[in-house]
Amino acid sequence: MVQALKSRIGLQFNFESGHDPRGLTGIAMATTAKVCPTLVRVLIADDHALFRDGLRKLLESEGSFEVVGEASDGEMLLDLVRRTQADILLLDLAMPRQDGMDVLRELAAAQIPVRTLLLTATINKDQIVRALKLGAYGVVLKESTSQRLFDSIRCVMSGQYWVGRESISDLVRALRSVSTQENGSQKPREFGLTPREMEVVTLVVAGYSNPDIAQRCSISEQTVKHHISNIFDKLGVSNRLELALFAVNHRLTDAH
Repeated sequence: MVQALKSRIGLQFNFESGHDPRGLTGIAMATTAKVCPTLVRVLIADDHALFRDGLRKLLESEGSFEVVGEASDGEMLLDLVRRTQADILLLDLAMPRQDGMDVLRELAAAQIPVRTLLLTATINKDQIVRALKLGAYGVVLKESTSQRLFDSIRCVMSGQYWVGRESISDLVRALRSVSTQENGSQKPREFGLTPREMEVVTLVVAGYSNPDIAQRCSISEQTVKHHISNIFDKLGVSNRLELALFAVNHRLTDAH
């Protein structure tokens, strides 16, 4: 993105998508959402003024976004988020005074309803997991294309997560490791799920598709969809990634 901003075009990255609104047929790690009917209010937090200026021009040239503020460090950001009432926060991890993870913790503690996308040069799976657990809605690399950035914002505005090319199984393994370290031997809860639903949750988290789950459980694919719909309702999630995050965070799969 840094190189692309010199020509106000964007970044270099291939876009892959595939989203089922209820998450019933596949794992949607990156989603193209419907265009929002009103301007999306965006706040940019990055310590490089030239980058912020280029990103502002890039977003506003698209026509669907309004940049309502900029922050150069983490300390000034919390108040700015409140004052601007931004819909989306594009947050760099490497912020001075207070880094991106600290900002996420403060936003979560203050219960400010802004949806945060990390916009960063590099990030590892453990950082992605920690960011998601702290309330981030996704990650976009600064080397991505401008269209990918636009799609990620629209995806997050629709309530979905955006984690690009990362494998859900890799993220689940990393999340399970973090969750085990934090929760120790805490007994898992089942949240009113039936034994069959618990079995389906375990298979979804393991990365199996609906046809695979149907075959392994000796049930129809339609029955699998019915179970997953019930699971979503009981757990208050809306897609497979949210289910995986919830299941591992609450250790639903530990005994299965």
